[in-house]
Amino acid sequence: MFYIRKDDAFIYYELRADIQKIIKDLCKWKGVEIIEGHMMPDHIHLLVEIPPKMSVSQFMGYLKGKSAMMIFNRHANLKYKFGNRNFWATGYYVSTVGLNTATIQKYIREQEKQDQIEDKLNTKEYEDPFKGSR
Repeated sequence: MFYIRKDDAFIYYELRADIQKIIKDLCKWKGVEIIEGHMMPDHIHLLVEIPPKMSVSQFMGYLKGKSAMMIFNRHANLKYKFGNRNFWATGYYVSTVGLNTATIQKYIREQEKQDQIEDKLNTKEYEDPFKGSR
């Protein structure tokens, strides 16, 4: 899992398909199999199988670095939004899967639905408690 440096709805809604294609292409070029993946408004979940000759840090450095270059080349206007060409936030989260592959796949697939449910629940905190429901 890794984050986009700026949480911007434009990136998610306008560039989502292009970013997904870039990531798929980069994985294919390195022989990395995407088992499951999903792009959220501010981050990306990927379940991948990396070849044994490649370390996780090598792959993530390649994926984040090369994808940022490709995104900025295709969408030059983003350079002004992001200034120093850092499209992705620093760092990433990695965990090995082992026997839990199906569970992780399901989690990634259902993450967007879960976030939408949580967002709806969280909006109740901001509703005025003194207004009665009619």
